[in-house]
Amino acid sequence: MSIASASPPHVGTGPAGRFGPFGGRYVPETLVPALEDLERGWGRAWGDRGFRQELESLLRTYVGRPTPLHRLRNLGTGKDGLARIYLKREDLCHTGSHKLNNALGQALLARALGRNRIIAETGAGQHGVASATAAALLGMPCRVYMGTEDMARQELNVVRMRLLGAEVRAVDSGSRTLKDATNEAIREWMTTYRDTHYLIGSAVGPHPYPTLVRTLQSVIGTEARAQILEAEGRLPDGVVACVGGGSNAIGFFAGFLDDPEVALVGVEAGGVGEELGAHAASLVRGRPGVLHGAYSYLLQDEDGQIAPTHSLAAGLDYPGVGPEHAFLRTSGRARYVAVSDEAARGAFLTLSRREGIIPALESAHAVAYALEWARELGPEGLLVVCLSGRGDKDVNALPQEGT
Repeated sequence: MSIASASPPHVGTGPAGRFGPFGGRYVPETLVPALEDLERGWGRAWGDRGFRQELESLLRTYVGRPTPLHRLRNLGTGKDGLARIYLKREDLCHTGSHKLNNALGQALLARALGRNRIIAETGAGQHGVASATAAALLGMPCRVYMGTEDMARQELNVVRMRLLGAEVRAVDSGSRTLKDATNEAIREWMTTYRDTHYLIGSAVGPHPYPTLVRTLQSVIGTEARAQILEAEGRLPDGVVACVGGGSNAIGFFAGFLDDPEVALVGVEAGGVGEELGAHAASLVRGRPGVLHGAYSYLLQDEDGQIAPTHSLAAGLDYPGVGPEHAFLRTSGRARYVAVSDEAARGAFLTLSRREGIIPALESAHAVAYALEWARELGPEGLLVVCLSGRGDKDVNALPQEGT
């Protein structure tokens, strides 16, 4: 399936990368030339047949696309009173998640722009691994910023990044998680942008990053739409994806945006409670503001200061969300819900033991909600869930019951 078909219209995009009122470019003046250069370079690259062909070839032969669409055999079969559930298996991509779709595209773009070095931020470590992988493939040095809290709970991915030749720069400020790693990556990029590309991992940040990342990840939704039509002869009642910054979800939703009969549901981290600091549900419990260069929904206190967050899943432990998700929420095209740590943990174990598939804790949030929704829809219903990553990185974060 051609990457050229994974380029849907930028629904809702206005001037300067706006999605309705959301998005924009709220950055220090020193970064404006770098972002303008990136925007021009992206336009040239995406319009270049050779660039698209190289990316398509790598997605097929290196990443392993198209990824399978798998129907659950023991859960959500239709015979158990639940809707039929399919998983879009991004966990089967090389490196174990959807992140490499974006990382490869941006690394190729960096080369086209004459940038010879990569920096990135990471929370769960999957984007860091993908960035290190793409940099190794293209022969570029790579530095990944990662909070020390995340380094402790995602130690396996720290080892993987270093094996791939990347420098992992520990961040010990603030909450020592993804927000703080992003802060440090932006600080460095302000002084190194002439020879360094900042490879943002999610559909967040200043324009053109949200559009760039969405376009590179939209291959997920394009494939899934064609695959479910082939498997079932109709579109699903709904599609479900986890949302931290929101890259897997926005890429998945892109394939179904023009199908109003398909409900789009994003699942955020409900953590351990509804009070600030107990969750990471920016769209469900936040309000609009500016974070990391864009206007979107975020978690903030009464004084407008960024609030601490919590999630069992490091990749969802972020106080903001991509601006296109904010637009989809306010326009009503998508809805967003929060799933607790406990429910995600239960879905992690259920999918592992009933289907033989160990999901990332991030993806387990989407699975948890899909199982609930499948009960409401009944056996005639049909759902597709984006299984954005595999869970080997998370096994030490869970009690080893029955072992």
